[in-house]
Amino acid sequence: MELQSETFDPADFAWRGLTMTPAAAEHIRGLIRKQPDLLGVRLGIKQTGCAGFGYVLDTVTQPDKDDLLFENDGARLYVPLGAMPFIDGTEVDYVREGLNQLFKFHNPKAQNECGCGESFGV
Repeated sequence: MELQSETFDPADFAWRGLTMTPAAAEHIRGLIRKQPDLLGVRLGIKQTGCAGFGYVLDTVTQPDKDDLLFENDGARLYVPLGAMPFIDGTEVDYVREGLNQLFKFHNPKAQNECGCGESFGV
């Protein structure tokens, strides 16, 4: 999905960046240990859901030229530059909810979220 980059100039922003909790960093390091060609995880967004945007996670074997890199003790999180206006300042966590384990995103830019937590609006 191509976000409309003409609505902002990335050079005009002073990014706060993204952070990872120790649990998220450990999970990403575990993925890297299991797959030697894996460099880290990419967190992007796409237009979807009832609130407007959804988070997209992919593994990274080759960074894209517009990826920003956020690292925590060997855990690497890549973020496409075009996603930063929507997720800057987000804390990435990895939690257990019942039998499920999943990434959770604490996004200060999200003004609303859908009931299932899969999408957000800014």
